[in-house]
Amino acid sequence: MTTLISSDADIDRIGLGVIDKTLPKAEWTHAGHFAAALWLWRSRPASALGDMPDLIRAYNLATGVENTDTGGYHETITLASMRAARAELSRRPADAPLHEALDGLLASEFGRSDWPLAYWSKPVLFSVEARRAWVEPDLRALPF
Repeated sequence: MTTLISSDADIDRIGLGVIDKTLPKAEWTHAGHFAAALWLWRSRPASALGDMPDLIRAYNLATGVENTDTGGYHETITLASMRAARAELSRRPADAPLHEALDGLLASEFGRSDWPLAYWSKPVLFSVEARRAWVEPDLRALPF
């Protein structure tokens, strides 16, 4: 998968742009989500998992996206993606460039935006319950 995120400066810009709600909506892509996740794990490891949901909800609202039972923030996908990002970082030296971790993540099975469907059936993943709270995979366990 090709991404326009080619440096740690790009990842810093995305992470900070989500926090201060200045990231252009067009950059809030699958790669952008993972870039923000990696940035949070590196910059706020103790609170990254807890911070991301509120950051996404606030960013969505700032860019005109409502967080509802059918759109916007999705808890299960967010937490699974955060775990995938943490697993990728754990395979690398602590000072490895984040853009290389992003490239590795996007080159893996998680590089596809539909990757959660290998672990959750559509009815479970797209349920209101999974959007609101963590739901365990129903097809197979996550590898991390």
